[in-house]
Amino acid sequence: MAGFLRGGSSGGAGYGRVADGSDPYRDGRNPYTSSSASSGRAAAPSGYGAGGAGYGGAGFAGAGAGGAGRTAGGAGFRAGGAGFAGSAGGAGFSGGAGGAGGAGGAGGGAPYASEKSSARPRMGGGHLVVKCPEQLILSNCLIVNGQEWGSTQYVLVEGMYVFTAQADPTGAIQPGTLGTAKLQRQWAGLSAQGQSVEAVPYDPFAFGNSVYLGSIDIEVAFIRKGEVAAQAYDTAEMAKVFARAFENHIFTTGQLLVFEFKGMNLIATIRGVEVVELHEIQQRSQSAPQAGHTGSHPSRSDRGILIAQTQINFSATPDGGVKLKASGNRPPPNAILQPNFKFEDMGVGGLDKEFANIFRRAFASRIFPPALVEKLGIQHVKGMVLYGPPGTGKTLLARQIGKMLNAREPKIVNGPEVFNKYVGGSEENVRKLFADAEKEQKDKGDESQLHIIILDELDAMVRQRGSGGAGATSAGDNVVNTLLAKLDGVEQLNNILVIGMTNRLDMIDEALLRPGRLEVHVEVSLPDEFGRRQILNIHTSKMRTNGVMDGDVNIDELAALTKNFSGAEIAGLIKSATSFAFNRHVKVGTMAGISNDVEDMKVMHQDFLNALEEVKPAFGVAEEELSQVVQNGIMHFAPHIDVILRDGHLRVEQVRTSQRTPLVTVLLHGPPGSGKTALAATIAIASDYPFIKLISPESMIGMGDAQKINYLNKVFNDAYKSPLSIVVIDNIEKIVEWVRIGPRFSNSVLQALAVLLGKRPPKDKRLLVLATTSNRRMLHEMEMLNAFIAEIRVPNITSLRSVDHVVRQMQLFEHDGEAQRCQQLLAQAGLGEEGKLNIGIKKLLSEIEMARLDNDPADRLASSLSSVQSTAIDVDIDVDLN
Repeated sequence: MAGFLRGGSSGGAGYGRVADGSDPYRDGRNPYTSSSASSGRAAAPSGYGAGGAGYGGAGFAGAGAGGAGRTAGGAGFRAGGAGFAGSAGGAGFSGGAGGAGGAGGAGGGAPYASEKSSARPRMGGGHLVVKCPEQLILSNCLIVNGQEWGSTQYVLVEGMYVFTAQADPTGAIQPGTLGTAKLQRQWAGLSAQGQSVEAVPYDPFAFGNSVYLGSIDIEVAFIRKGEVAAQAYDTAEMAKVFARAFENHIFTTGQLLVFEFKGMNLIATIRGVEVVELHEIQQRSQSAPQAGHTGSHPSRSDRGILIAQTQINFSATPDGGVKLKASGNRPPPNAILQPNFKFEDMGVGGLDKEFANIFRRAFASRIFPPALVEKLGIQHVKGMVLYGPPGTGKTLLARQIGKMLNAREPKIVNGPEVFNKYVGGSEENVRKLFADAEKEQKDKGDESQLHIIILDELDAMVRQRGSGGAGATSAGDNVVNTLLAKLDGVEQLNNILVIGMTNRLDMIDEALLRPGRLEVHVEVSLPDEFGRRQILNIHTSKMRTNGVMDGDVNIDELAALTKNFSGAEIAGLIKSATSFAFNRHVKVGTMAGISNDVEDMKVMHQDFLNALEEVKPAFGVAEEELSQVVQNGIMHFAPHIDVILRDGHLRVEQVRTSQRTPLVTVLLHGPPGSGKTALAATIAIASDYPFIKLISPESMIGMGDAQKINYLNKVFNDAYKSPLSIVVIDNIEKIVEWVRIGPRFSNSVLQALAVLLGKRPPKDKRLLVLATTSNRRMLHEMEMLNAFIAEIRVPNITSLRSVDHVVRQMQLFEHDGEAQRCQQLLAQAGLGEEGKLNIGIKKLLSEIEMARLDNDPADRLASSLSSVQSTAIDVDIDVDLN
């Protein structure tokens, strides 16, 4: 049969080269010509004779020597079958073997039909939907009346569905009717019970030249439910058969058709198409395509024409019974990624590096041909662990990975939900998670779909075995053992991916983290400035789209101000900012009424700045604690104060810039009340580091040794999550519970502190530790001084000039005469002599505030300082201990 009407035993004319051997595509002519008899089509080659018009132009009719329309006496639908000749001058369908083909007239006809043909489709008229003849079901064509439709190749039904047309050789389809198969009616929503539809010829070139299928993704299943293939079908062979059977057919995403392969009828569903121009397919055919990549730019169209060069990718429908065997140079039959998935649609900001690492480690091997993976002799990754601080997007990332993959619906389980009060119930719950994957692995083998299991709060489920103590139940250990066996036991599963999430990677059993189990460990850390900008843009995208975000909002500035904010905290920041915008439109004097200008509401930049005062990051600066120890600021009463601050600043810059010293520990020692803590806090606040934490004895009241060790360990671990961190340890001697009588101290806390001070932070993390003590001799005797690389002495006030500086800065006296009289009284008391005055700044400030309440502040301050010095004991012994 000519054109798209595929030949039988004698062969019909179809797609091929013209008689002179030239390429009709390259020459800009109609490609739908007869091919040689060797292809099983018309024996006599057809060409475009004088006056022949190209496809989509004047029509298919043309005059040629011995040529009849599109074919030259080609064989008909069946050997000896009568052809459907057009009227005089019409481009008719070829006759049967030995029969006369339609006579070609000079010049071209109208598109898809001869210009002089008396038989035309009823343009725009109603056509009755009927069942197609049974013997034509496998053609997957819309069966039309040949006299009515002539040489029409494609038909548009109801303005939406495009079918490949075929003339009815049986005479069963009457004019005004359209023969359809069950799957065609199911796809287009048609009914063969008297439904009338609009049907017109369709020109695929009317909207551009991108009409050819570069690639097509097809999902296949047996028609009969419950039927299972005895052997796996070769997808390469299946692609050849499909291309031979449906060459020049037009296909659309979502289309259903029936397909015969090795005597079995299969339901084929078009899952995706890539429509390109012809020259792109020719370029692609000159070089072998990469697995899973077509190498061209897809068109926006969702339908195209299948030709010989189209790449056909098959996958098996879940529970469809078909087993597929991929070839060595084609992607796996069950594509691991969703065909329409786009990475920018994930809605996850600041995790580009982490996601690239996950894709490389866990998914890259799954997109390559199984034959190639088998040659490499490797197993797919079965599990991964996402760990990091709370709120950084671990659960969101796992959820989006589940959406990205072309796999079964992920099973999401919270760690504590696994446990059951009945004996053996917890282990049974773990086995149930893997039951579906095991069943499908046995039924389908390598063609099994990927099963994803997401375990949130993994540390609550699989803690270190034996960590519960002697009296603890063995249920937790049994859960770990069961999970280990399922992941990498005797019967290995290759169709699972377990994604665990935890904040405490150190608590998980080590056997679970080895290769072959949860082998990929991805740290989801706090986002950097670029990541925070991405997260802010994601969370404010609807504001911008709907025009409720003011133009003065500076996302770049907000990203710089939200140091050490997690993704969840940034979301909270935006909620807080919107609350300020809502508050502006609440009626004055009411709590529930809204103003009339609510439609003009805008979220402004100042709203975000106000929100920054409310929302504080968990891994940020402990501003409240630090501000309490520097309430009076720093008083530069002596040159050594500036020296201490300058030395501290140099240590800060050393940690920030040096590549050789990621850890710097500094000890500030001096008498009690000399200002050590205030100076350490001032150095920390001035550093502008994103993470600053104060450890003080007040925060450990009521804690035992084990609790103190856990607290210290947690603070340091939190510091390791930030790129730049400062930990201020105040009063080390009190933290270790040192007392002079005995002496007594907590050795376990001391040893833990010594270890943490000497532990280098992880890669790309930097830490500065500022510790204070009033008893340097004690640290020397406990061998703790070696843990510090630098020491800074903070002395007491020892001169009347320093006292005068502090008194004047505190504005104790209203007149200079009173300040001078105070200095004279102090000198008369002998405090001006060398070595007589030795008072801490903290004590001095207290005495000044008391003197302020007296009627004679100068006399009260002089007498108070004299009394203090008579009983003062300098406990800071700084003799040479070496």
